[in-house]
Amino acid sequence: MNHTFKLLVVLLVVIAASCQNVQKHDGISNDLSNLYMLSDAQTRSISPENFSGEKGKGGMATLEEGSAANAARDLGQGWKVNPYVKIPAGETFTMAKIEGSGAIQHIWMTITGDYRQSIFRIYWDDEENPSVESPVGDFFAAGWGNGHEPEINSQAICVNSRSGLNSYWIMPFREGAHVTMENLADKEIVLYYQITYALADVPKDAAYFHAVFNRVNPLPDKEDYTIVENIKGKGHYVGTYLAHGARSWGWWGEGEIKFFMDGDTDFPTICGTGEEDYFCGSYGYEMLINREDSTESYTNFSSPYTGFHRIENPDDQTGMRWFGQYRWHITDPIRFESDLKVTIQSLGWQSGGRYLPLKDDLASVAYWYQLEPHSAFPELPGRDELVIR
Repeated sequence: MNHTFKLLVVLLVVIAASCQNVQKHDGISNDLSNLYMLSDAQTRSISPENFSGEKGKGGMATLEEGSAANAARDLGQGWKVNPYVKIPAGETFTMAKIEGSGAIQHIWMTITGDYRQSIFRIYWDDEENPSVESPVGDFFAAGWGNGHEPEINSQAICVNSRSGLNSYWIMPFREGAHVTMENLADKEIVLYYQITYALADVPKDAAYFHAVFNRVNPLPDKEDYTIVENIKGKGHYVGTYLAHGARSWGWWGEGEIKFFMDGDTDFPTICGTGEEDYFCGSYGYEMLINREDSTESYTNFSSPYTGFHRIENPDDQTGMRWFGQYRWHITDPIRFESDLKVTIQSLGWQSGGRYLPLKDDLASVAYWYQLEPHSAFPELPGRDELVIR
């Protein structure tokens, strides 16, 4: 009996310790269901007022070095002396250099200039090739440029009046993170930003966040558009942003999206039923044509996981119609074991109820998590191929 009793005590101690470990919150992923739980994570934030994110080092810029020194000249140190940075033409600025393990939890920024000529990159754990590479506007689902930002109220990305760009993607790292902005333009840009992160132990099964941009303009005749390809490894796909520039008159969104995964060749495992269907709308986003003046109207929407918006551009003389669409696979991630490729068709209608392949302007950002290492991204289009004409 004594031996049995000792075994029972040991078992109870093990169970109690196990329960404590299960309940311990890492402080990285937070929502209303665990917001009340304490953790050992340390919150830090990097901005032009604290480039290192170090404890007790914020707001220390002096009038001799601050970007807003003139505005603060009557007040001095501690009074919004350095709230922004200027990035000269052709230069790359390091927004953050973080050491240790943890996760980026929120990124806010507002930036001047041509969004397509400002390239946003993130590197994890001293890797040579970025895991995030995109023009800044497209990464934040605002691909049609400065002054044409939609209002987006989603769980992963928010765009608030007028150009408040926000990311809530959780981005774990184990040895560090390096965040940069490259200015491809011929003149300097002004960047305000804040990167908030937690220093904490990262779970063993946590994958790394990735995002990559692509653009084809115009899409060759009868070719599918590739959102992303050559993803190698184990992971899950979590989102798509698509900026669709429609050239021809009439409806433009009949094309199917396809997910080729884990050895698929000619035919995909997942095939959608239409472009607006994939972005969770229907019937042409309630497209209506005014027969008196031939103008079009659509029903825009922005929800936690999906959104559609038409960009109104009265100055455009080309006849191009601009649309933005996002779909976040937060509750329905698309999991793959070894590889993934994602494509979408560009289709309209012609006479006789027949599909019409379109030669539209398509630009996208694919978002996913995977284990490292990842395949190197294709080279970004050149500056002239990036710019919206």
